[in-house]
Amino acid sequence: MQTASFTGFIKAIFYMIAFYYIFRFLAKLFLPLLVKKVVEKAGQNFQQQQQYQQQTTWKKTQSQDEIIYNTENTKNPRETKKVGDYVDYEEID
Repeated sequence: MQTASFTGFIKAIFYMIAFYYIFRFLAKLFLPLLVKKVVEKAGQNFQQQQQYQQQTTWKKTQSQDEIIYNTENTKNPRETKKVGDYVDYEEID
């Protein structure tokens, strides 16, 4: 069985601090590039979806040669349902 020594503890602390600062340095270098790539990829996906949506909408409008409007409802608007009579209540002192 090995026992922990003070110098081993100091080395471990030193390695942790060194790793932390190296990680921060590399993150400052590469994180902006990574974020830029992710944003560009999301923009491309959004643009592709918009183009697909426009193409399918354009195909639907081209396939319909004739548009028929139903004018029956515009001449005779529906009446609202009458649930009951309106009762006005007065406060009693």
